Amino acid sequence: MTQALRLAWLLLAAALTLLLAWRAPAALVRFDEGLRDAVLRALASQTVETRLTIVDIDEDSLRQVGPWPWPRERLADVIELLLGPYAARAVGLDVVLPEAGSPAGEQRLAALARHAPLTLAQVFDYVPREPPLQVGVPGGGQPAQTRLPALRAYGFVANHAALAEAPCIGNVGFVPDDDGVLRRLPLRTRYGERDYLHFAAALLACAGQAPPLPQTMLWRIPFRRALTAYPVVSAGEVLTRRAPPELLAGRYVLVGSSSLGLGDRVSTPLAPLASGVAVHAAALAGLLDLAAGQGPAGPYFALLPLLWLGSSLALVGWALGRWPAWGNALLLLGLAFGWLALAAWGTKLQAEWPFGAPLAGYVALLATAVPGEWWLAQRRARRLVATFSHYVAPAVLEQILRQNLLHSLAPARREVTVLIADMEGYTRTVSALALEEAAQLTRDFLDCLTRPVLAHGGTLDKYSGDGLVAFWGAPLDCPDQADRAVGAALDICAAVAALNRRRSTPARLRVRIGIESGWALVGDLGTPFRSTYTAVGDCINFAARLEAAARELASDVVIGPNARSKLREHPTRPLGRLALRGTPTVIEVYGPLG
Repeated sequence: MTQALRLAWLLLAAALTLLLAWRAPAALVRFDEGLRDAVLRALASQTVETRLTIVDIDEDSLRQVGPWPWPRERLADVIELLLGPYAARAVGLDVVLPEAGSPAGEQRLAALARHAPLTLAQVFDYVPREPPLQVGVPGGGQPAQTRLPALRAYGFVANHAALAEAPCIGNVGFVPDDDGVLRRLPLRTRYGERDYLHFAAALLACAGQAPPLPQTMLWRIPFRRALTAYPVVSAGEVLTRRAPPELLAGRYVLVGSSSLGLGDRVSTPLAPLASGVAVHAAALAGLLDLAAGQGPAGPYFALLPLLWLGSSLALVGWALGRWPAWGNALLLLGLAFGWLALAAWGTKLQAEWPFGAPLAGYVALLATAVPGEWWLAQRRARRLVATFSHYVAPAVLEQILRQNLLHSLAPARREVTVLIADMEGYTRTVSALALEEAAQLTRDFLDCLTRPVLAHGGTLDKYSGDGLVAFWGAPLDCPDQADRAVGAALDICAAVAALNRRRSTPARLRVRIGIESGWALVGDLGTPFRSTYTAVGDCINFAARLEAAARELASDVVIGPNARSKLREHPTRPLGRLALRGTPTVIEVYGPLG
């Protein structure tokens, strides 16, 4: 039953972990994402990104150049300077222009969009509305490829018709998670019968560096670098030609705004309020990493959580029953922290392992297996106490319990005093009785033997039909062991005499008792199939021969010389010399005086 319980606890933890990882309830997802965000913030690299730069239409630019919206000519100036004197590799304009501006400015912008590595922006709406949001003319799409995952859109805010003809246009729309944090972007958006690339992917495609895109509807932005790791140049510095050329030459440049007045702000794992262009920079850096072969870990990494779960549950299964409850609790806590460290490492490698599901499994084990093991340990202790209570007196058992059962059952050599008692002529006595009467007589007689032994603090070794074997000196030391044994023997004789007076039959019962002291091996002895708390040694054999010799001596109690030498309270009288049957040994034997 114990092994079945442990197996049930382990299966419960495994099933709970797998179920939570599969069903992913909202509360657990929020917990996972919160931990993953904390890991991303802790591991975000501060190394400056050298492949791209942000040109920021910041507050200083607005103060220098003028308030937003800027004339189309000014936007064209920024782009021409970036692609011309500053020699940027490609430019992404994170600004949607749904309405036309001045003809001269629009003509310049349209020409740049058609002939230069310039990617324009448009926004797709993923919320069904009535009527749908439709502003401007979407452009840059390709015929839908149904075999590729794409997020369906229901509306859009796009550029005006003249700019919609540009070959490079990317989607800057996004879908935040339920907690409002932007963690994923749709790399492909399907609107009508056409698919549209995300802004960063469109920018790379426009520069002829399109990486193989992940086959997922919503791509998790890696956020490998801190937002401060992306170099930023003010748009005002570009227009006044004061921007450092080394920050722009040969780089991908994203033109956007961090100005609070323009409202392009989102919440990310790295910061509660970040500019939209910074998110596009993180996405662009992630796609560049993909193009350089630095993508997420391979599919075999998905097996690591299962391997961890299986090995950790096997370890817990091994520890249950071997370690105390507090040890198992510490093991589970260690495994929980170990999993958090492993999941954090997986996050660094862009593996989306669930943080909370294995933790829930460990909590389940902490709530069931650890208390269960404690309960099983208590039950074993109660069984041990109940078993031991049949062998030792209550006072002795109380003392053993105060010592927490330490070393009480371990086999050890101890000096003990052994008492062996038996009914004389038992077979002859019970043969004349009915079965029920014989059984009752046996119980009554053994009661006469047992009560005095336990009353004098003795340890009951075993019953031998109509007799018993008991000893003093184990499991607890007993300095007056011989006196206690003789006192128990005298009380046994008195109890048997009282039993004779109560019986209706004139047949008199006689008890024979042998007592001797010596060294014996005492403890829990036996085999894996059955064991008992007993004593083994010459003194037990000598006591048995003394009990048999009482048949021919004028005393019901026969005391050996070693036991007699230990007596302090009970005087004795000599009974003569006795040759021990089966041995050449001749000893003096004694009986209690009176």
